[in-house]
Amino acid sequence: MEYEQLLEEAYKKVKQIDTSSERFEIPKIEGHFQGKRTILTNFFQIASHLRRSPEHFQKFLLKELAASGYKEGDRLILNNKIPSAKINQKIEQYVKEFVLCKECGKPDTEIKKEDRLTFVHCLACGAKHSVRSKI
Repeated sequence: MEYEQLLEEAYKKVKQIDTSSERFEIPKIEGHFQGKRTILTNFFQIASHLRRSPEHFQKFLLKELAASGYKEGDRLILNNKIPSAKINQKIEQYVKEFVLCKECGKPDTEIKKEDRLTFVHCLACGAKHSVRSKI
């Protein structure tokens, strides 16, 4: 076999890396008001899109919005009327602090606890930076 042929075969066997320059998009919250409550219908889809535990995400949102709330089925219910613009602003803040890598800006990260410190570890570039552990 010729070199070119071998190279072609090798390329076929190698896993293709997604090189699309598609930007990571922060999802927008969907929901509605019901009396004095705010019902967030796509809360769990956002948590899974960000690859974070719904518990962590919920704790952050409730604290930042100074609201009490609870999960009901696949929705999050806040006991206050909160405009979606304010909630989306907090989601962006969460993404910047707990999802995006501060070095390369990619969302391919995971949260790791070491002793009493919490770190965001980037799977793309290997960087590690600390985040506030108390939510």
